[in-house]
Amino acid sequence: MSHVLVAKERTDFKQSTLRELRENGEIPAVVYGSENGSQAISVNYADLKKTLKEIGRNGIISLNCQGKEHQVMLSEYQSNPLKQEMYHADFLIVDMSEEVQVNVRVNLVGQSIGVKDGGVLQQSLHEVTVTATPGDIPESIDVDVTELEVNETLYISDLNMKQGVTLNHSGDEVVASVLAPRQEREISTGEQQESGIPTNEEGRETAASPESQA
Repeated sequence: MSHVLVAKERTDFKQSTLRELRENGEIPAVVYGSENGSQAISVNYADLKKTLKEIGRNGIISLNCQGKEHQVMLSEYQSNPLKQEMYHADFLIVDMSEEVQVNVRVNLVGQSIGVKDGGVLQQSLHEVTVTATPGDIPESIDVDVTELEVNETLYISDLNMKQGVTLNHSGDEVVASVLAPRQEREISTGEQQESGIPTNEEGRETAASPESQA
């Protein structure tokens, strides 16, 4: 299924024009990667969100700008940290036969034996960088941690990637591990407590405060 996103060319770069775009439900963007360099465009934000929800962060989009269509991926974007809304996007034109390098999310799947025994699961890598042709890029990498016991670790070398996808990481990088349960420490001061009732009803004070000596 083709996911088409309609774009409009931008020629006015005034801040007032950018504000007007966003107020009308559009966001400014740039498409680049062709022999002609980059082109300033705008896209409907609601349509972009819907498209990304359907195809994922690294999916292929057919970007139609004034009748000219490009196969693109969302390369970079800027968002408002408070509203969690995108306000600028960069699209990279891709050749479906050429490899690209992208970041892919790592999901830990299942409840490990070690967690059931009281251990704490720690995820060290939430994203990995892979190289693949655009059509082979996975939306995410699911890592099964079911058999992971306390004090055991999963490394990059333990991940099984489908053919055509290369992990750009050292094999000894830690993906996830199960830490041993924290032991409660008994704190003992070694101080011998006196029996009987304290002479001061407020409790024992080792020294009078400066205010009480005034």
